[in-house]
Amino acid sequence: MTATSIPIGVTVNGEDHEFAESLSVRELLTRLGLPDQGIAVAIDGAVFPKSRWDEPVGRGWNIEVLTAVQGG
Repeated sequence: MTATSIPIGVTVNGEDHEFAESLSVRELLTRLGLPDQGIAVAIDGAVFPKSRWDEPVGRGWNIEVLTAVQGG
């Protein structure tokens, strides 16, 4: 059994997701139909810089995708 055959479970914005194959943060956003511009991504409560979005998603991550809201 290879590492890619073990499902990867993550939580995105409070919703659980499971993926059969490894994917990057950028691919995760695309798969879930989320934008990749005008957002911030936090992993387990810490900002995850866009420069690292091509890294693979880790099993069990709690991911928050935050959009900027204009106003005051």
